Amino acid sequence: MAFEEYRSNFDHDTPVTRSRFRSFGAYLLEVVRVVIVALAIIIPIRYFLVQPFYVKGASMEPNFEDHEYLIIDELSYRFRAPERGDIVVFRYPYDPRQFFIKRIIGLPGERVEIRDGHVRIANDVRPNGFILPETYLGTGVTTPGERMVVLGPEEFFVLGDNRRQSFDSKDFGPIPRNAIVGRAWLRGWPLEKFQTFHPPAYEVPTSAAAIDLPVRG
Repeated sequence: MAFEEYRSNFDHDTPVTRSRFRSFGAYLLEVVRVVIVALAIIIPIRYFLVQPFYVKGASMEPNFEDHEYLIIDELSYRFRAPERGDIVVFRYPYDPRQFFIKRIIGLPGERVEIRDGHVRIANDVRPNGFILPETYLGTGVTTPGERMVVLGPEEFFVLGDNRRQSFDSKDFGPIPRNAIVGRAWLRGWPLEKFQTFHPPAYEVPTSAAAIDLPVRG
């Protein structure tokens, strides 16, 4: 009697159990679909459009500090050339496993000279050169050392904003364009410093009456 009752209950519960399995299977399939769609969206963004970057060190202070979390735009430079003042992440030319963050100072074809605590730029527009006005530097910050370099057609001169605490082009020379990963687009952490970034507007005299500062050749 007990056996018959057990069989009866088992037979009665079977359709419900199967229905539950079907519901769970449909739910699991939906989860898999959502994951696949999410990966299809996230992977291209992560590897081709933007990339996270964690700031290490003090070379970009006071504008970027240690442990800040940035989002790097990898797409823009596929459509335009890097600009002066852009903050870029690049592979260190002598060890591509290392990533640095610096500011673009000199552009391809320009002559860059560090002298008397200033950066001087000479190019086709200003062949006699001019002192680069760097309003983003901290109070009293100057550029140490002396160096002069003429950049090739695909080379950039980069410096850290914390000039005396930065290992950059004044030490290892210019970087090739193909070493540049992307530009700093957004600071995501800390939240109170959340912002997007744009190149600074350099107020360089362009009139014929402007006094050029000679660059030693």
